[in-house]
Amino acid sequence: MKITCAQLNYIIGDFEGNSQKIISAITDARNRGSDLVVFSELALCGYPPLDLLEHKYFIERSQKYIEKIIPACTGIAAIIGAPVVNTGSRGKNLFNSAYFIREGRIEHIVNKTLLPTYDIFDEYRYFEPNTEFGVIEYQGHKIALTICEDLWYEQPILTGFGKDKLYNVSPMENLVSLGPDLAINIAASPFSYTHDAVKREILAANAKKYHLPVIYVNQVGAHTELIFDGGSSVIDSSGNMVAKMALFSEEIRDIDTGSIFQSGKVGRSDLSPNITESIHDALVLGIRDYFVKTNFSRAVVGLSGGIDSAVTVVLAVKALGKENVRALLMPSKYSSEHSVSDAVSLAGNLGIRHDIIPIEGIVGQFDKALEPLFKGLEPGLAEENIQARVRGNLLMALSNKFGSILLNTSNKSEAAVGYGTLYGDMSGGLSVLGDVYKTDVYKLADFMNRHTEVIPVNTITKPPSAELKPDQRDTDSLPGYDILDKILFSYIELKRSAEEIIGTGLDEQLVHRVITMVNNNEYKRFQTPPVLRISSKAFGIGRRMPLAARY
Repeated sequence: MKITCAQLNYIIGDFEGNSQKIISAITDARNRGSDLVVFSELALCGYPPLDLLEHKYFIERSQKYIEKIIPACTGIAAIIGAPVVNTGSRGKNLFNSAYFIREGRIEHIVNKTLLPTYDIFDEYRYFEPNTEFGVIEYQGHKIALTICEDLWYEQPILTGFGKDKLYNVSPMENLVSLGPDLAINIAASPFSYTHDAVKREILAANAKKYHLPVIYVNQVGAHTELIFDGGSSVIDSSGNMVAKMALFSEEIRDIDTGSIFQSGKVGRSDLSPNITESIHDALVLGIRDYFVKTNFSRAVVGLSGGIDSAVTVVLAVKALGKENVRALLMPSKYSSEHSVSDAVSLAGNLGIRHDIIPIEGIVGQFDKALEPLFKGLEPGLAEENIQARVRGNLLMALSNKFGSILLNTSNKSEAAVGYGTLYGDMSGGLSVLGDVYKTDVYKLADFMNRHTEVIPVNTITKPPSAELKPDQRDTDSLPGYDILDKILFSYIELKRSAEEIIGTGLDEQLVHRVITMVNNNEYKRFQTPPVLRISSKAFGIGRRMPLAARY
């Protein structure tokens, strides 16, 4: 049997565009002699549709466009992810389902059993879990069709608090009892640089445990915070990944089951992609899709001469093209000559337009207006933050006037400890580096300079500074980023307690101070723009902490 894996990029709610992509892929696959074409989870409506699933018209449109796709499935079968109405008298309104369509009719509907409700997932909010199991018989094969999480009955414990079995039922155990000889999993599994190896382990473990080849078809593309990396794969019954599709781009590939039933007969793919390169490619895709899917084309970035804004603007140019990226330099009396010259050099290297608006005079007007209220008080954080807010206002004015999106340049380390100014440098329509620790920002800069110097070396090597007062350095307020990021990763991603982190050999007082900073600045992160997610625990929809609490 010849199976076509269609790894495509969908737009949530764009039933017309999504269905045309699906029909085109079905037609092309049939013309190449394929027997079956497989699409990803909720391909028709896009994933995740969130509360759109609560609107009747949305579900009616989904059903309408399934009917438009059915006639294309003649001489070929298709597996398509879409929501299905639960006609039972009890339970949620919908199932997260996979249609099996052939010869102009819906032959099977398979519903998702395991509905994740952790991190960024909240599927039980909308869907009823499946309780009935069956295999699909087609072209002499019995297919165990599953949907994403259905293969994740057993999971590795990544933190010190958790279980390896999150559910009370195993879909694969039920399906294997029916004698399938092939498993197909359609997925919408988002990218995480800390989770890629886990995903491979899950696929391999299922194939080995049940002695079944697994064909895994994942979504690609970004939907606001979430970035789907694709990487659709074929795993033989011994657990070997014998084929892997493109990362971060669409691909359609034909698979011959005669090959996958013979271990090792398909050319192997690289199983260990470079992490920094993957983060780079994920962020580029995240920026590009956010603009395309919100009907914007132009970006504005505040270019300070520092490494965060430099990396952000390089990613923006890669995603949008140099003609669609504009930089604004806003030096103050504390800005070093190098900061301005480095920023100008970077803009020149990228070929983007840049403008310079000195802010000393504007800040002086604020100081003058506030002088009667601040009389007798020493200058401090309030005055420093005025500079950041002046810059934020200038950038937002440029954004409004020219219909561009302001890209936020704050990194995860700064966001974690509140080292940023609300309505100032935390402003923007999209946070590009909000899930990238500072140490990884440096790695990204080195990766960008691997062939030629794009980012001026001085930007990378100089001590990081907000330049809001004389001779300011980040280390005046924070530990070195190599130490800070270790503490943050342990606390945020690994969910370790202060005592556990101290037990790794880190200074007790420092650990408590950093954790207190993280906890006390939740209110700031609550007001920041959407953050492109590249880790297993990003700020935003996947990390929900109380604002008013003591912990």
